[in-house]
Amino acid sequence: MSVPGIGGVGGIGFTPFVTPRAGDSPVVSSPTAAGGAASTGSTAATGPGGQSFGDMVVDGIERLEQTQDRADQLSVQAATGDAASMHSYMMAATEASVTTQVTVAARNKALEAFTEIMRLPIG
Repeated sequence: MSVPGIGGVGGIGFTPFVTPRAGDSPVVSSPTAAGGAASTGSTAATGPGGQSFGDMVVDGIERLEQTQDRADQLSVQAATGDAASMHSYMMAATEASVTTQVTVAARNKALEAFTEIMRLPIG
């Protein structure tokens, strides 16, 4: 993928994350990606794109893991002197760091929302 206006970014394999929108087609992922069997009859609510919230969360965590793995591989290459460019390692490490920070922030907000819902009075 080539990013217009930024030379060399496409050459190192950088793929920007594009957030799914309501009308987009669902992302197809491995049925056993979460370590379980493929689910055939899910009762979870699905969005307009046909992908359930749980599937979107699992997909996001898989992307985070892939980003972390890529940064780890490049860090080993940089440490052993096999890295073609130190810039690619620095970009991958920064991308992994930012991705982790966003994931933790989203988790914290979800936990705060759950806690607030549990504090609501009944009746």
